[in-house]
Amino acid sequence: MAFSTESYPGVAASPPAQSLGFTLNHTMLRVKDPAVALDFYSRVMGMRVLRKLDFPEMKFSLYFLARVDDTSDIPEDSGERTAWTFSQRGILELTHNWGTESDADFKYHDSNAQPQGFGHICFSVPDLAAAVSWFDENKVVYVKRPEQGKMRDVAFIKDPDGYWIEIVQANLLKALGQG
Repeated sequence: MAFSTESYPGVAASPPAQSLGFTLNHTMLRVKDPAVALDFYSRVMGMRVLRKLDFPEMKFSLYFLARVDDTSDIPEDSGERTAWTFSQRGILELTHNWGTESDADFKYHDSNAQPQGFGHICFSVPDLAAAVSWFDENKVVYVKRPEQGKMRDVAFIKDPDGYWIEIVQANLLKALGQG
């Protein structure tokens, strides 16, 4: 029998037919300075900017990023690329409200301080030790290194805006949460 879902109170036994084709496309983080955030996510995390959308009347810009190794399917035409971007999975949207980069005191809530809300995003890496070495080389700020705390083989780093990023190597997590 094929896996369907883990069952807990509130979990539907099967997805409704009306949700067929629904895909989690992106999550959004607000950033103070797009140049700083884009440097981190492109140079350190290896993501590519798929599309930038500007909204001058509302004074903000959206940057859509993803980890894309094969770019041959990405349309050159900006409209087609916009549609393509909104059909993908695993997109990170960085939202920049114009002017925040010029305000020395401006800071977004990272959601891990009180009151807590959104917690973190997560990147799965092929080699956790190599990723940690890369982050060290790039002076990335850690919340938790993989050898620290009770949850081993899981790291948490911070992006330039203070958002937490969980870093995992999938095959090291087989016993995670097993007691």
